Amino acid sequence: MFRHVVLFRVRDDVTDPEVSAAIEELRSLGKAPGVTMWTIELSVDTRKGRVIVEDGTFADVNAFDIWKAGDSHRAVANRMTKIADWLSGDWCSSPE
Repeated sequence: MFRHVVLFRVRDDVTDPEVSAAIEELRSLGKAPGVTMWTIELSVDTRKGRVIVEDGTFADVNAFDIWKAGDSHRAVANRMTKIADWLSGDWCSSPE
């Protein structure tokens, strides 16, 4: 399994409807082949501002690489560059 976690720190001037639209676009990325688990949520902790959490699991690193190179991912990533800064973490994990 391959894990992919992203924390998007939404810029302060972004409106709530823009955040909602971004969340829906991010959720749509979880329908791709090779995605075995996909969660997109707005963090309930707002001490550091609005943070969108992306937590995904892929069948393997190859599935992740295909997903990452896809047109849908590139389009959503481009949108997110306009409204947020982010940190991501990616790693291989073995099933429990």
